[in-house]
Amino acid sequence: MARSSNSFIQQQNYDYFLVLDFEATCDEERRIHPIEIIEFPVLKINARTFQCESTFHTYVTPTSNPQLTKFCTNLTGITQDMVTDQPKLDEVLKNFHAWLTNEKLLDSNVKFIFVTCGDWDLYTMLPSQCSYFHLPRAEYFDRWINIKKSFNKAVGKYSRGGMMGMLNDLNIQHAGRHHSGIDDCKNIAEILKVLAERGYVFHENRKY
Repeated sequence: MARSSNSFIQQQNYDYFLVLDFEATCDEERRIHPIEIIEFPVLKINARTFQCESTFHTYVTPTSNPQLTKFCTNLTGITQDMVTDQPKLDEVLKNFHAWLTNEKLLDSNVKFIFVTCGDWDLYTMLPSQCSYFHLPRAEYFDRWINIKKSFNKAVGKYSRGGMMGMLNDLNIQHAGRHHSGIDDCKNIAEILKVLAERGYVFHENRKY
């Protein structure tokens, strides 16, 4: 399927989209509590060009269950060495805020919104971990676009298989490793771009 020229992209309601996709501790055989973020990637996507202008990416040291399971490593590709001696979530949140500041995203005249594949990242994962560890959570995390709902509105159907299903339905070649947070962000950004090239204008549609 031929891609449309960026000149046909309609004006969006935002200046930037921040594509986010956490990876977290997990296991196949037992329930881990609390689940903790171990990869925190965000792409800054220009809402006019749909090109990535900057990346925030860090691995995160889990504290309650510091040893990653074999299942988690096999699923995400994240090894123990990759999270050992990395910043903990409280420091990551401070570093992320500093990144937003450096990128001028917190300027009063700039409008941005997160983009996620589902509501889990910002409706469940981040709030639950911040609550458990008594960490402050900035208000900007309360607004996001669920790309699955945008896909449904733009295409007129729900895509089975989540991100992989949307890529297939839009004839986008999957790149990288599935369940690598940074790679998933790049693939979600491609979905975002193609929907925009089809004339879709994105709106906040987070779970309420």
